[in-house]
Amino acid sequence: GIRGKAGQYIRFARLEPLPGCRWLHAEGETRPSDEGADRVREAAPAYNPMRVVVSFGPEHAPLEQRQVEHAWEEARTLVPRPNLLIFAAFQFDPEAAKDIDEMKPELAGMQFLKVQMNADLLTDDLKKKRASNESFWLIGQPDVEVRKTEDGKTYVVEVHGFDYFNTKTGQIESGGRDKIALWMLDTDYDGRCLYPRQVFFPMAGDDEGWARVKRSLKAEIDESLIEKYRGTVSLPFEAGKDRRIAIKVVDDRGIESLKVIEL
Repeated sequence: GIRGKAGQYIRFARLEPLPGCRWLHAEGETRPSDEGADRVREAAPAYNPMRVVVSFGPEHAPLEQRQVEHAWEEARTLVPRPNLLIFAAFQFDPEAAKDIDEMKPELAGMQFLKVQMNADLLTDDLKKKRASNESFWLIGQPDVEVRKTEDGKTYVVEVHGFDYFNTKTGQIESGGRDKIALWMLDTDYDGRCLYPRQVFFPMAGDDEGWARVKRSLKAEIDESLIEKYRGTVSLPFEAGKDRRIAIKVVDDRGIESLKVIEL
């Protein structure tokens, strides 16, 4: 199965290779799962079996934007049409991740989900007994707000947390900010490379995050700035020449998500 938030799982009654498609590699059906938090009545949508198709990313490269487009095209030709289109990869190209996050079920005709594949799958000695060695993890969508400051010349970003797929209800629900281990802000994203101008450690203790960097570098770091870089609100910044920002958020499981926003 696929591990979600708070111990939830997407479980499969069956999952098998899908012949005749280039960009879709597996097809299956979910089964109800009571695992994890937020138990709901059995009349919830996710308690009905849902048809699932899976598109796996390359072994040694990120899953790219064109794969998202082609997989969706193939999924729309299937009868019956799938309820879930899952993209599973070791890495996601930023633009591909953005397309998956922004594609709503009302437009796509199905729910798009990102799944992080454990890099241990590339080895032969994966230890499956520990939760940290789960093979597949659901990736949340960053819940981010951008607003102008009072002077009207600069912007600030606030990270509210993640939007997660609730495996009990079949809906995307907002999560809290208490599970954000790290987030980075590129204030002038060029669409290719993420260059963090601001880096934050919201969960860091007094001896972690930037405090640990300070010890490692044996350098003086402004203590007031260390406190500011522990929060979920950025420092004010001006729009760059590309007028586009990128926010990468890493949760307490080490799962990364990216949000790209035009200013």
